[in-house]
Amino acid sequence: MANLVYNRLFKLAMASLLVGCASEPAPHRVEYPVNAHAHQQSKIPSPPHNQVDQFVQQSPAYYGRSQGENGYGAAIVTGTYANSLAVRSFIQSMVRKYGFSETYLNGLFSHANRLDYVIRLESPAPSTGPSKPRLGSWTRYRNKFLTDAHISNGVEFWRNNAAAIQQASATYGVDPEYIVGIIGVETYFGKNFGKTCIFDALTTLSFDTYRRSDYFKSELENFLLMTRDEDFDPRQPQGSWAGAMGYGQFMPSSFRRLAVDFNNDGRRDLWHPKDAVGSVAHYFSRSGWQLHNPVTKRTGPANDPAVIELSTYQGSEYWRIYPNFKVIKKYNNSNKYAMAVYQLAQAIKQQYQQAYTSNAGYQIN
Repeated sequence: MANLVYNRLFKLAMASLLVGCASEPAPHRVEYPVNAHAHQQSKIPSPPHNQVDQFVQQSPAYYGRSQGENGYGAAIVTGTYANSLAVRSFIQSMVRKYGFSETYLNGLFSHANRLDYVIRLESPAPSTGPSKPRLGSWTRYRNKFLTDAHISNGVEFWRNNAAAIQQASATYGVDPEYIVGIIGVETYFGKNFGKTCIFDALTTLSFDTYRRSDYFKSELENFLLMTRDEDFDPRQPQGSWAGAMGYGQFMPSSFRRLAVDFNNDGRRDLWHPKDAVGSVAHYFSRSGWQLHNPVTKRTGPANDPAVIELSTYQGSEYWRIYPNFKVIKKYNNSNKYAMAVYQLAQAIKQQYQQAYTSNAGYQIN
């Protein structure tokens, strides 16, 4: 009798492996940089086509409610990670530290897929060719983000979310154009969330790679706590191959510390534009943003740590940077990234003012 029950459970568990997250990552329209905050990567190989989407996503801004622990459950882990001592140890740790049900996590990890393309992206082959010349590196980077399409889409995003952006700016003391600029650089205003199952990505990175496995185990732990806190089904959220989520591409640990329920619906949802706008503003505020203070200004060459050099095809540009520039770099520790956010924010602000603020009766400071 016991064997019969076990066989039935095993067949059910194996059948459930056919159910996975969406298989095709969203095509990125520009080559996004590697992000120290979100570890974003643009050129994502397609995952296997036998992963079947487990839900119909009606809108990228919303994910379905969790089925609770009744949605998953198994006496043991089956499938890809059935014999993984590391997964077993991780489950026991989550049970001991946070009171998760062991049968729930056994069932959840029985659904986990190992994503080979994630392994390749996290562990690229060493380059054997000559390094690319530095000349024009800023021009090439800038041209990915300072496009007419980025600017016009930024103006449209601002118009569609004007009340939330104005409220977030007032609540957290962050200039509104930089809230918009970050979202533009990170996800092209929600057009490039990423289509990788976050749970599969973090499981793969935690147990099938080595370079940053401890970091990703911590993020997987935070992800499971996040989905429990916010009542998400853990297999539904999608994002970048490295686990970054939503309009602002927050990693799970950043989500838990800094995401806010800005639309007051009882749930923090970074795929909802209002929650995302509030959360990005909160991130800046907690990082030390100074309202209406300068970010950077063009200057001449100087032997000064506050002056940075950026290479263009026409020669070097020199910029004096201020504390707000360093705040942007806390999102991604790159001078080119912070400069792209600054210049995109300013370009969007200029067009938005010309198009809307004269009729609305107020001006953006």
